[in-house]
Amino acid sequence: MKKIQALIFIVGTVQIILGLAFLLAPHGILQWMGHSPIADDISYPLGMLSSRFLVYGVLMLIATKSPSKNGLLIVGMVWIQLIDLAVGVFYTMQSIVPLSLSAFPMFNATVIALLLWLWRPIPMQTEQSAR
Repeated sequence: MKKIQALIFIVGTVQIILGLAFLLAPHGILQWMGHSPIADDISYPLGMLSSRFLVYGVLMLIATKSPSKNGLLIVGMVWIQLIDLAVGVFYTMQSIVPLSLSAFPMFNATVIALLLWLWRPIPMQTEQSAR
């Protein structure tokens, strides 16, 4: 397995795990992460968020088989990670989330975005598509 395939597999698997956690145990996963308790009604939007984790995770696992045919999914995940990083920086700089909670996810987002970008398959430009 190429390094991009291994990375995509890991990222997809983590997305599915997060999706299941936010769907089945939103209070528990947030408590485990160290966040403040949430109101019960927040479980609804977290459940909706979980659908995005689950679907994108499955799509990433499918992309593992042929990364060169799934470049848009890979670049999409780069953007997801960059947005995650920007949100983390924003809330940390506002002192809403302590660095002790945001450092690991922001580091993760940076590494994943960087590696996906650097290792992404670059489609070969054919003579016909160059016209």
